Amino acid sequence: MALDELRCLLARHARPDLTTGIDDVLIFKADRPYPPTPAIFGRVLAVVAQGTKRLALNDRVYHYGAGQYLVASVDLPVSSHFTVASPELPGLGVGLKLDPTAVADVLLQVAPGDLPDIGNDVPAGLAVSTASAELLDAVVRLVRLLDQPRDIPVLAPLVKREILWRLITGGQGAMVRQLGLPDSSLSHVARAVRWIRDNYMQRFLVEEVAQQAGMSVSAFHRNFHAVTAMSPIQFQKQIRLQHARLQLAAYADDIAAVSRRVGYGSLSQFSREYRRQFGVPPSQDATRLRNAAQVAT
Repeated sequence: MALDELRCLLARHARPDLTTGIDDVLIFKADRPYPPTPAIFGRVLAVVAQGTKRLALNDRVYHYGAGQYLVASVDLPVSSHFTVASPELPGLGVGLKLDPTAVADVLLQVAPGDLPDIGNDVPAGLAVSTASAELLDAVVRLVRLLDQPRDIPVLAPLVKREILWRLITGGQGAMVRQLGLPDSSLSHVARAVRWIRDNYMQRFLVEEVAQQAGMSVSAFHRNFHAVTAMSPIQFQKQIRLQHARLQLAAYADDIAAVSRRVGYGSLSQFSREYRRQFGVPPSQDATRLRNAAQVAT
């Protein structure tokens, strides 16, 4: 079966840094249920071959297991981890970064009327579906190329294109298609998400970001929340706190400086929101992160 072969391939080719010999392809492996890890989840297809994974976006929680996949259409601040994994049966998954230009190129080859209308609703930024046999087969053939490195430059782009087609015609096809349409509501929100992500330290007016996204303020609020499960201000806060946590690992002794670098004018506000987000105050988390780094080295 395709899933059995995929498990064997992923177990054999998994690396500590997640990378592979194929551009934009990552392999995930966990031998136990590690604590949730905050991260910025970009545009990606993630397929689980073994174990169960949990991903949280604000108050939305997604679970997906063997034979299921998750699609993310914009850069989102999430926490994720394998909830079911062991040394004997490690959690295994493969990710493929999704390129909007590549999606658009596939859509250009589709004849009018060959795909259903995607409607006017903006899709959520994350969604989970069961992988079809055709999609799993294509993912297996992509990962199988790691056993034949000479074939990767020629065949990997072709198999990636097939995977995009399977996504476009699958359960999350509307989301993936909007990813490749520059004038879609999802693409407008994605531009705003990128701006906030790149300028997370700055204060901003929602009206100005809505204008950049080409939407009225009311439509922008509605569509932004539909995609990200947050308001623009909440989204900025999540980005700030995740960047702060990354910096605390390196600057554990200067919490005040970290809070300023990520855009906070008040240390007490930073400490309060940090504790609410991560369950412990920044000083305690900084000590734990520093100890973990020392153990790792």
